[in-house]
Amino acid sequence: MLRPCGRLRHACIQCTESAGVCRFSSERLHHLLPCLRTTLRNQRRPRAHLLPSRMPVSAHAAAALTWRQNESLVQMLNIQVSHSYFLRYDPKQWERGKPYPPLATLQIAALLRERGHALSLFDAMLADDVEDYTPALRAAQPDLVVFYEDNFNFLTKMCLSRMRDAACRMIGQARAAGCRVLVAGSDASDNPDVFLAAGAHAVLIGEGIAPLITLLARVEAQPDIATDQWLAGVAQIATSQPAVARVHPGAQPPDARLSGLPAWDLVDMPRYQRFWQQRHGYSSLNMAASRGCPFRCNWCAKPIWGNHYKRRGAEEVATEMIHLKRRFQPDHIWMADDIFGFHIDWVETFAQRLSDADGAIPFTIQTRADLASERMAAALARAGCMEAWIGAESGSQRILDKMTKGTQVGEVIAARERLGAQGIRVGFFIQLGYLGEELDDILATRALVTQANPDIIGVSVSYPLPGTKFYEEVKNQLGSKTHWQDSDDLAMMFRGAYDSEFYRSVRDLLHTQVDLQHARATMTASAFAQASEQLEARWSALIASEGQHRTEPLIHCAAR
Repeated sequence: MLRPCGRLRHACIQCTESAGVCRFSSERLHHLLPCLRTTLRNQRRPRAHLLPSRMPVSAHAAAALTWRQNESLVQMLNIQVSHSYFLRYDPKQWERGKPYPPLATLQIAALLRERGHALSLFDAMLADDVEDYTPALRAAQPDLVVFYEDNFNFLTKMCLSRMRDAACRMIGQARAAGCRVLVAGSDASDNPDVFLAAGAHAVLIGEGIAPLITLLARVEAQPDIATDQWLAGVAQIATSQPAVARVHPGAQPPDARLSGLPAWDLVDMPRYQRFWQQRHGYSSLNMAASRGCPFRCNWCAKPIWGNHYKRRGAEEVATEMIHLKRRFQPDHIWMADDIFGFHIDWVETFAQRLSDADGAIPFTIQTRADLASERMAAALARAGCMEAWIGAESGSQRILDKMTKGTQVGEVIAARERLGAQGIRVGFFIQLGYLGEELDDILATRALVTQANPDIIGVSVSYPLPGTKFYEEVKNQLGSKTHWQDSDDLAMMFRGAYDSEFYRSVRDLLHTQVDLQHARATMTASAFAQASEQLEARWSALIASEGQHRTEPLIHCAAR
């Protein structure tokens, strides 16, 4: 199957339209880029002789000029966008088998292409290994590499050390190839020096749109600009240049310039579709109706948007879903928002627009218990919501209050009932081990799961990440391990009430409990009773041994 022109390495054999528009892509002029790249690639000078402070410019970028919408003449660059989440490096997620294209990375690619540049994508999600980056870099021969992590992927926001290692290796390769290298993402915003040491010229702090556009404009205007001049005076970046001061004005609201459709044509969509069909018998894609979250849970790290929240119009989001349905025919959509919908009127407008165009696709969301009114549940069902995940966190109101979660245990139970009454599956996120949690609080969480009977749960332990009140309370207790290796790590990195083994046992028991509750309809009464007795015995054994798993008394070590 032929790929869109933007990814061809040879002559543009696909462009047969008399209007000069590639039949695979509607982007203006981009059907010419592969032909131009092939023609000029042999003219490229070796990069090794260039001085470190003078970044190279490819022959096609130096020779080819394009008009931007403001009709000013600028240099066209060859840009590679990349990210570092490798599904194969996360055993739990590989087994789960639900990969999504890097949505934020594709949005950035679309933004850069709007400025008239040639774009290529290295998509780590389904890559076999970080070694796959070497031939991709060689084939792309970019002037600029932007490692832009997917800010919508909760796995990326976990800042896993395995993915950090992969990112640093790719950064080193891009730098060794003589490219300008920029990095953006949650981990990079929290720990920029790690990525600068790997070879990045600059880390974009937060969402990074404003500094990215500033830095790009400087290269457009002066392709051979020296590194110190390129980076000088730009706010919201971190660099290793001694003469460049770091100016960080704090978390900024989502940038309005990041709009329009992601660059879906850069994605190997058939590969994603095959993966999903082989694993699950259906296909799924991702969307986002908003960026950010205005709530202030103590443990929630927000290095990208802080407490800012920006939502797109309901009709715009519906139009995008309709577009995806017609172009890719996914069977399911993952709405990657931290909180989907938020207001009932918005959801009702969204549902109506989809209904009018027969554009609805069953979708999954994340929401809050205190937003799931009866009217909201009905509106979500009408729009096509098939599954909603709620941050239940704990069955102990005392712990919810310590988290400043802002919800009540009763609201969690009511939300599950209201959503379930509309035929929407409900998942609970459960968090174990928060500061001050004791055995009674854990048993209250067990009771919540028993009473509310969610369809599915996800269980984790409290994970201190920089920028949170929780992190400030425990940072002096952190040892050499400050990040999980992968999403199934579940290691306690501070002194909670119990050790990691205890919390993993609780996790397993909670999962068994949910599975048993939903298997009851297919079991005989005696089989269910026997399984229940076995589960109760396991709980009793764990409770009896809890003293063996106790850690030293927790000493609150807030930074002075």
